[in-house]
Amino acid sequence: MRKLILHMSVSLDGFVSGLDGRADWIFSGDPEAKAWKVANTWNASLHIVGSRSFQNMAGYFPTATTEFAPAMNQIPKAVVSKQGAAVLKAAAATIQHLRDAQGRRADDQARLLQPGAESWAEAYVAGGDLAEEITQLKAQDGKPIVAHGGAALARSLIARNLVDEYVLLVYPIALGKGVPIFSDLAAPRPLELVSSRAFPLGAVAQIYRPA
Repeated sequence: MRKLILHMSVSLDGFVSGLDGRADWIFSGDPEAKAWKVANTWNASLHIVGSRSFQNMAGYFPTATTEFAPAMNQIPKAVVSKQGAAVLKAAAATIQHLRDAQGRRADDQARLLQPGAESWAEAYVAGGDLAEEITQLKAQDGKPIVAHGGAALARSLIARNLVDEYVLLVYPIALGKGVPIFSDLAAPRPLELVSSRAFPLGAVAQIYRPA
């Protein structure tokens, strides 16, 4: 079996973004924190995201050349969505358009598909009951399943007690108001701190498991 790890960046007061959805503060430019995040992104046999995050990622990573792009493109994906296979149509259309454009152009201005980019159009669609879907995915062997959110998916996974490990990168900023991920708990849930690591620009990686 493989475990489900939730990766989230959070503010000091526990929000993953402001009320407007903005989270510019996660781009701290700390190279050590970035390297740590990249290493953790590779530690997965499956990346799972909500439908809105999937659409955003599928429109960005196929041609991205950032440190995170190879892991996000090359590792299989799952998307939680009630849309069924329709949720993959935009990703498939984008990839086909880029492939066609590359066939017509050989200059440096062409946006090149990165290795593994096609996997966005081949993602597994988890459209059934969330707990049942996660249980089935966990039953397979391999590295962990890494959930990246968005916030709605994170809240659902947490509320249903489906998360085996919380990997939280806490940034040195207080938002006052924002979007939480622990707000749907029916009762307080004790967690055990497994490890903690501080980075030069103030972010702290905290890894928790259910106590």
